[in-house]
Amino acid sequence: MGKKTLTNFSLRMATLLLTLIITAPSIIGAKKYAASVPYKMKDNVAVLKTPAREKGQKSVLELAVAPIKTVRIGFVGLGMRGAWAVERYMFIDGIEVVALCDKYPEKIAPMQEVLKKNNRRPAAEYSGEDGWKQLCERDDIDLVYICTDWLTHTPMCVYAMEHGKHVACEVPIAMTIKECWDLVNTAERTQRHCMMLENCCYDFYEMTTLNMAQQGLFGDIVHVEGSYIHNLNNFWNEYQDNWRLEYNQKHRGDVYPTHGMGPACQLLNIHRGDRMKTLVAVDSKSFNGLAAARKNMGASTFANGDHTITLIRTERERLLEIQHNVYAERPYNRMYQLTGTEGFANKYPSEGYAFKNGNRLVAKIPEAASIKDSEQFVDDNLMAKIREAYLPDLFKQIEEKARKVGGHGGMDYIMDYRLIYCLQNGLPLDEDVYDGVEWSCLNELTRISLENGCIPVEVPDFTRGEWNKVKGFRYATK
Repeated sequence: MGKKTLTNFSLRMATLLLTLIITAPSIIGAKKYAASVPYKMKDNVAVLKTPAREKGQKSVLELAVAPIKTVRIGFVGLGMRGAWAVERYMFIDGIEVVALCDKYPEKIAPMQEVLKKNNRRPAAEYSGEDGWKQLCERDDIDLVYICTDWLTHTPMCVYAMEHGKHVACEVPIAMTIKECWDLVNTAERTQRHCMMLENCCYDFYEMTTLNMAQQGLFGDIVHVEGSYIHNLNNFWNEYQDNWRLEYNQKHRGDVYPTHGMGPACQLLNIHRGDRMKTLVAVDSKSFNGLAAARKNMGASTFANGDHTITLIRTERERLLEIQHNVYAERPYNRMYQLTGTEGFANKYPSEGYAFKNGNRLVAKIPEAASIKDSEQFVDDNLMAKIREAYLPDLFKQIEEKARKVGGHGGMDYIMDYRLIYCLQNGLPLDEDVYDGVEWSCLNELTRISLENGCIPVEVPDFTRGEWNKVKGFRYATK
């Protein structure tokens, strides 16, 4: 067998093996993982059951409710994220902190001091295992703001909506497909807002790039990337009762996908003209994860691979790539990237734009006429001009304050500001319940793929066929 023939044979064998891994679960073995929602195999793809919309429910696409002049808020969970949120809200006009809740009562007093320092009235206090339920049952709260551990997110959101409250919840908002449908059904039945607090959608580079993409500056979008690559080895002990490492120890798959998913899905107008259709996940062996579990938990096994990669194909045949790694000894990376037919955007490890030519930019930036080579990032001077020209005006107005208040460079403040702005003006929120569950559903879908030999899995359409009803993402303004 000649060298060329051997090479071709090797390529054919590699292709065959990959095909067997991805598309032939019956050869690999029996199903290992029982999903929270039943699924069946159709053309070698796992297809999950989509429940019918029940009587009394209606879509919450572009949901708008009556304006709330002063938004009365109850905060649930006063650990790291919750405490930061209370402090940020002291810089937002037209809000009242009505109630504070944490499982541990000693965490409430520091937040009362924050209110006092900012000349605000003391808030009602709730604690213990069921304190959050009592908070939700009050009749003087408009918004319940949830910053607890992952496993409590969906039950708290559902209970709050059932008691007439709008909900804002930390990420991920759901951990299983059943929980995703619970949130969608409750929001549709109660007609309450249910927003997942995905702060990475409000970073300045992401908002600028999204605006540019909406104006067609990159041409047709072909491929987008997002990730959460963050070494947590120095942070595991900061999670109350070690809940995060314990969850990762028990669960395989991308257990924390939303920081990468949110900005990437907005670029693709997911459920606003396109939808995620099919995914395949692969992962590595657990090395550092297992070492962390041994050190912090005394565990001898660890389900979560050190590195997990998910590839998603959309209805419009575009690609979305998401990665998860919280164990590697490497710098932080959210891997925000866009490849279009006319241009390219990349945030990590350094921000840059590249274009086939400057023709689509010259109307606002005459100097862009000098761009002739898409293999080179534009220079620093053009980068500054692009940012000035394409950061949406509504964010330019609050940029200085956002950077001063802080929260991941200001994006946390902008997220909170937009939530309250939309509630006060009776506008649709930037992120609806469908966003929250779409960006969270990888948790279980990747596990189904991985634990069944990396099979393709169909992504449920949580809008139940209405994914093309709204044309393009937009920030609502009065």
